[in-house]
Amino acid sequence: MGSCVFPVFIGLILLQIQKISECHKIEVTPDSGTIITFSKKTGQGLDCSVCKDEGPSQTCNSNLKLTEARPTIVTFNCSQPGDIFTVEINQEIDCSTTGCSIIAVHPDSTRFLEFSRTFTWDLKVLSGRMFQLDFPSPGMRQIKPSESCPDKHTYTIITYQRAGPANIGTFCGNGTISRIQVLYRGRVALEVPKGTDLNPSNFKLSMGPAATALVEVDVKLPGGPSSADFFTPNYATGYYNEEKMKWNFAVKPMHNFTVHFQHYTPPECQKNIVMCDYALGDKTSFTKAPTDIQPANKQGDFSLTLTNCDAKKGANVPGLSLNFNVEVFRSGIPYLCTVDLRNEEGLSLQIENKNPESYCEMSLNSVIQEKIVVPAGTKADLSFLDCPVQDLQLTATKVIDCSSVSARDVSGTPLTIPAMDPSLPVPLHQFTWLLRVWDQGTVDLMSPKGNLHQSVPDKQCNERVSLVISETEGSNIGLFCSAAEGAIQKIQIKGNVSITVTPNNIKDLSQEKEPFLKFGISPESTENVIYTVSPLISGPTYIATPNWPDGMNPSSSASWIVYVPQEYKAELLFSNIVNPTCDSGHTEVTVGPLDSQGQTQSWREDQSFTSPIVQQQSFYLNMSNCEPKSGRFAVLSKISLQKETKKFLGIILAVVGVLLLLVIIAIIVVCVIRKRKNKPKTNRSSIYIPRGKPVLPGNAGFPKSRADNESHVYASIDDPTMYGHLLDKNQPAEVDSGAWSNGHQVDAYRPFTGPMDSIPAATDLSAEYSLDTREGDAFQPFLNPTTTFNLLRPRSPLISQGSLGFEDRRMMANALNTFKSGGDINPIRLSADESRLQPQMDSDSDSYPEPEYEEAM
Repeated sequence: MGSCVFPVFIGLILLQIQKISECHKIEVTPDSGTIITFSKKTGQGLDCSVCKDEGPSQTCNSNLKLTEARPTIVTFNCSQPGDIFTVEINQEIDCSTTGCSIIAVHPDSTRFLEFSRTFTWDLKVLSGRMFQLDFPSPGMRQIKPSESCPDKHTYTIITYQRAGPANIGTFCGNGTISRIQVLYRGRVALEVPKGTDLNPSNFKLSMGPAATALVEVDVKLPGGPSSADFFTPNYATGYYNEEKMKWNFAVKPMHNFTVHFQHYTPPECQKNIVMCDYALGDKTSFTKAPTDIQPANKQGDFSLTLTNCDAKKGANVPGLSLNFNVEVFRSGIPYLCTVDLRNEEGLSLQIENKNPESYCEMSLNSVIQEKIVVPAGTKADLSFLDCPVQDLQLTATKVIDCSSVSARDVSGTPLTIPAMDPSLPVPLHQFTWLLRVWDQGTVDLMSPKGNLHQSVPDKQCNERVSLVISETEGSNIGLFCSAAEGAIQKIQIKGNVSITVTPNNIKDLSQEKEPFLKFGISPESTENVIYTVSPLISGPTYIATPNWPDGMNPSSSASWIVYVPQEYKAELLFSNIVNPTCDSGHTEVTVGPLDSQGQTQSWREDQSFTSPIVQQQSFYLNMSNCEPKSGRFAVLSKISLQKETKKFLGIILAVVGVLLLLVIIAIIVVCVIRKRKNKPKTNRSSIYIPRGKPVLPGNAGFPKSRADNESHVYASIDDPTMYGHLLDKNQPAEVDSGAWSNGHQVDAYRPFTGPMDSIPAATDLSAEYSLDTREGDAFQPFLNPTTTFNLLRPRSPLISQGSLGFEDRRMMANALNTFKSGGDINPIRLSADESRLQPQMDSDSDSYPEPEYEEAM
């Protein structure tokens, strides 16, 4: 014989079931004030009984009631007691002496699952008062006694009167009845079948007002078309007592109601008659017979009081039985329109009523909806009844699937709002694009005009619309707008992207015809999001981490590529930093130049940030999050551009230097030109002077006179040199040819080979010019300018009288070179084939070229 033991704890009750052969053993401990009764079903298990305790004191019967709050052994001498026995768990609540306040009533949900269970509450209040049952929303729904509830939880309310018990009705959850008041005393029962988990509609019990009827039911009718059924007590058998039954109906505004008596069985009245009294609001009341036409198409709250007569009782005599229905429907004329989305690929519409107190009734294809959704590619008939425009909100979503197209096909695609159906009675409040890309793809977003501006507390978007950019499977990237002060040129987001346009200063987005963004697709990025930033020169530029001020997604990253214009430097300031406590990994912030040649700086969440950071060139900023244990990672940064003062000063100095140089050059040029204009225009001849100082005719005076210098004083005289011509003529030729005389080579001049101008006929110079006419060192030309360069052949160069090379004809016949006779100096004329004029030297030069000679042959 096998056995198994398993304990089950349920509230304060311990169940221990032991199967021994064909028997079940249970240990039961009732709660205080609770009665547990095991009852055999009618006609079931005649050979099965329930026994209390063990040993000699054990008693067995077909029923067992446990009232003491102590452990009790209950044994069933059959294998499946749940098929034969039911369990009733009863609790008494007496408010007749204590005047109890509100009591929450809820059954224990874990007791006796292997049995069919009935939970009962016996209620009692002061005489002449009513006990009140309040049901949570959505309330209770009355059904016929023969019907069952969909959730297998069936409620029954019974009242005990002097004439006997009366069944107020059978109820299910999810209905319109919010409150039931019953005279004096009664019972509430909840039946749950075997194996069904308990999910009750908990209710509250309290003492109600003074009794005015046998039962009073409060009903809250819902908005829109609806109907509800109600039944009189003892509906199946009829009610005979002369009692009143009352129903109070709350009808929403802009709704009409109609009362239908579906089934009416009149009693055999012995005294008085059956009457139906209606009260509409606080002022209108009227009475009708059950056989009359009941109120129809009426508005407002109302009540119905049914008064029974004193009916005859008997086995075959029917009592009062009434089933009536209350129908509610909207008043007014609805607005109708048709929406056709078959021609706009990927576009869907959603319409919501944002005012819960509104009496707006919306229908999609004749079906009332709390929220209308028109799927993409469909056509729908819409109906709006009593729907103020300000209470409705229209949003549209367009899916753009780029998973099967190339990046080239979608590059620079504008995002514009398609035209909405003009028959829609509500303006477009919000529009969303869902951009779907291939795996490992990145969405590039750019403003069609100017740049994007990220909205932060110090710089919020004040444009006509705002753009909320998000990862469809991740966090919110941020709130942006196209603005003149925008600094973000491009946003690159890895994966699918959602872009939502919301209005700031306009009422209807459908009136916006210009594109809000342009998008393209590029290969996968290493970061979740990359911002390309061109900071403003006019003021600071704020950048924030994705999903700011909330934190970045765990283990996500973001980068900013910041382009700094030439002649500027950037100052990066971390103005607001929130660091998490990391569970794994670390947060990291890295700043470095784009050219990878400068210094890179980085920090973790447990390190102090250096701020501000000055960057002399374009740079990148990278931030990555860890797996946070607590807290969040969020950073707000500010970028300010400053003019590079050193470069600016260098440019200024360079410009000033160039201008100064140009001025100096201009002054020199002016002075040279003026000086040349002021020079005397004289013709000058170059003169070869073997010894002594050079004489520059035309722009210089004579050198010192012979009396003023010592050119005629000799330190020694070389006789062979000075008097070699007096020697024997038969001496070898090389004495005169190729020898040196007086320190100079004695040769013949080579013919002048340079260019010569045409020269007029020569005149005798001796008559025009005389050396004796000089006065001191005053300037006088050697020759008359008009004849100096008009010679038929070159003249012998004039040399200073004080020079050792000076020769005078007066001395030619004297062997000792002394003056033979007096008279004026007579210059020697050279023949044309003996000498040529040397080339004239530059007047500004301080030296003369060495003369060239040809040896005398």
